[in-house]
Amino acid sequence: MSEEATVRKTTPKETAERRMKRMDWFFHLLYIIIWPYFRLIHPVRAVGRKNIPEGPAVICPNHTTAGDPFYVVFAFGYHWPMRAMAKAEIMRLPFIGWILGKAGVFGVDRDTTDVKAVRTAMKFLKEGDKLLMFPEGTRVRGNEDVQAKVGAALFATRTGVPLLPVYIQRKKKRFRRNTVVIGEPYYPEYEGRRPSAEELQVMARDLMDRVQALGEGIG
Repeated sequence: MSEEATVRKTTPKETAERRMKRMDWFFHLLYIIIWPYFRLIHPVRAVGRKNIPEGPAVICPNHTTAGDPFYVVFAFGYHWPMRAMAKAEIMRLPFIGWILGKAGVFGVDRDTTDVKAVRTAMKFLKEGDKLLMFPEGTRVRGNEDVQAKVGAALFATRTGVPLLPVYIQRKKKRFRRNTVVIGEPYYPEYEGRRPSAEELQVMARDLMDRVQALGEGIG
């Protein structure tokens, strides 16, 4: 029997594990590069790290500034790599979009039902990754009343992973610690095999209520 015939084919699971390791490598590389700047200019005070689950989860913070993803990443720490959903425009930027994609960031077109982004998010969760996404779908300034999107609840219920509410201090301060509060993971409840559209809306509102409750007294 030839050597070629004895070569074992790589299984889909092994391929996924190799891809995850490559993404984790890029994630850690970017972490090391960006962390010193954030440590100096925008230091983070993390509360509730003990609540971070070992397995997959949908990480759901509030969203007020462009730097919010970094606040979450540095609040979780180097040993908790995550994948992230970002607006498609960022992923189209030369080089930046490429390296973010290598680190597990993927784009979503907010003006359409982006089936590819939905499948990517669910694939990451099923493979055991943590997924960072902002349920409000956009940055919310001041006292704007923005209805939360149902995507986070949909991904959690379809893949059987918990939602993890996170509150990021709204008013950021330079050279002073900015607080990020990590809440307790939970599984949204619903009746039937899959939640209805109305139940998903209720889950989305409940999620943002939990997020805002974490920030009471922080600002």
